[in-house]
Amino acid sequence: MAGVRALGRGTTVALLGATTLWGHVLYPVYIGLKSRGLAPETPEDPDEWPSVSVVVAAYREAAVIGAKLDELLATDYPGSMEIVVVADDEDTATAARRAGVRVLSSGERLGKARAVNRGVSAATGDIVLLTDANATLAPGAMRAAMRHFGDPTVGAVAGEKQVDDPQGAQGFYWKFESWLKRCESATGATIGVVGEFLAFRREAFRQLPGDTAVDDAWLALDVLESGLRVVYEPAAYSVETSSPTYAEEWERRTRIVAGNLDMMWRRRATMTPGALPVTPQLWGHRVVRSSFGPMAHVALVAMSVPAARHSWTARLFLAGNVVGVASAGALAAGRTPPGPTRLPAQVFFLQAVALGGVRRFLAHDRPAVWPKPERLAPGGAPALTSPGEQPELPAGAAPLARTALDAGDPVIGAEAAATGPIILPPGFGSGRVYDPEGFEPGESRRGLGTGQPYGQTQTYGPAQ
Repeated sequence: MAGVRALGRGTTVALLGATTLWGHVLYPVYIGLKSRGLAPETPEDPDEWPSVSVVVAAYREAAVIGAKLDELLATDYPGSMEIVVVADDEDTATAARRAGVRVLSSGERLGKARAVNRGVSAATGDIVLLTDANATLAPGAMRAAMRHFGDPTVGAVAGEKQVDDPQGAQGFYWKFESWLKRCESATGATIGVVGEFLAFRREAFRQLPGDTAVDDAWLALDVLESGLRVVYEPAAYSVETSSPTYAEEWERRTRIVAGNLDMMWRRRATMTPGALPVTPQLWGHRVVRSSFGPMAHVALVAMSVPAARHSWTARLFLAGNVVGVASAGALAAGRTPPGPTRLPAQVFFLQAVALGGVRRFLAHDRPAVWPKPERLAPGGAPALTSPGEQPELPAGAAPLARTALDAGDPVIGAEAAATGPIILPPGFGSGRVYDPEGFEPGESRRGLGTGQPYGQTQTYGPAQ
């Protein structure tokens, strides 16, 4: 209350209101105006398409990895392409083994960041494409993304994420995110990337800290620090199903918020005004919306409760909050809110997610490895329960055919003591050597290529 008396109630309310609205209203208006009149980049097909290594980090994805690999193997990309699957469990490794696919299986849960490090270390293409096992790529997505790498200033291409969401709540959120990224990219670069589709120059990659929970955002910030740009390509989109329940969506999003705040704290030098061209995005798109804004919203509600006795404005504000909370509660319970309240429901859910993420960040609950249920195929088809075991099939259905690659023998290398055997199909190529010591938390990140760092090379320790 001392701060309120010092600033004055009107000034305090104005500051809190601006902070509350910044992430969802004021920053979108700012970036929309800044990008107004700027045409999106439309690169032409290159004379020679770059070679691409598609890396799929997968855990408990046995039921869907086969369809993902079929999709990748059938792509019409005109350049050379290889596929590397980093499988953290034997069921997924077994389901992934087929001609034309490299399968690295550690026999233990590495976590996403360490799995990405391992996959990139084995990659040989000029460009690495990260994609998820359950994400379906749009036709022509790879072509659309790879065209941008003809520009030497482009270090990474972020694809668009679309969600098959019948209710429209999660789908609306991703449409809004896509619009923001399109505007940011038009102004030069974007920090908004998703793991479903992220392509980058292999030479610009730096090993990720094994304890980061936001590998894609950390990777994008590495690229931007190197002086290269991250551009957004809406035609390079992927589609995945929405989270089955809002409890799962809550767990995922609060973990991401906590991970982003952890990344921003560990890399707070990038938050200094003028440190990077995307520093305003880091504040507006990442930090304020996911921390200061929701906390300012709570403060406004707390100030409005006593003021409601004599202020119609406070009463209306509180009434709007009641409607928003009720709509968000209906959404979380699996019901569809009335049409006009769907947007407030999503906004209030995001505000609650942000507060939950702040709590997890402050409690040091930002795991790089988290519990994950077995992924089911569309229709609820079961996954293999043990290496080589056939799933239960409908009566009269033929058993799944085993390919010759399923008989591939485990290859025990010098790293086996740290990560277990690597299971590779015959004809495994000569990728970069996987160095397990480089993936331990606290180790320096060593570049795999010749990209020039932006300013002085930084070393980031583990989260505190």
